[in-house]
Amino acid sequence: MISLRDLTEDDLPWMAEVEAELFGASAWSRELITHDYRYGFARYRGLELDGSLVGYAVYGYDGDAFHLMNIAVVPQARGRGLGRALLEDFLGEARAEGVPDAWLEVAVDNAAALSLYRAHGFEDVRIRRRYYQPEGTDALVMRVQLRGYRPEA
Repeated sequence: MISLRDLTEDDLPWMAEVEAELFGASAWSRELITHDYRYGFARYRGLELDGSLVGYAVYGYDGDAFHLMNIAVVPQARGRGLGRALLEDFLGEARAEGVPDAWLEVAVDNAAALSLYRAHGFEDVRIRRRYYQPEGTDALVMRVQLRGYRPEA
């Protein structure tokens, strides 16, 4: 069974471990995660599969835009629509806030994420050169307009 919930501070060490496993040198540090969780304006959401955390998303207002800052599913739980559930949770929150559009950045070489985002109406806006450090990977900035938006089946 899949369920979504807000992460608690007790979940942050797990999140930091997953970050390091999935994103290597460009992962958010445990210190950054904890500081942002305590003092930032982001919402930290967790996704449980059969009672165990297997994914998370971080989103909210980033300056003047509603922004998906991070989304991840552990490798052993992929292929079950869990990334889609996290993305739809983000989009639902954006709609509830009444924002006209939502934004994200994604590594240009992350084919699975690009496919997911495009299936949900995100469009390419621009490239941010060498955005992900220290690897120097480019990021694609994407945006979806939310008024009248319905995800593909």
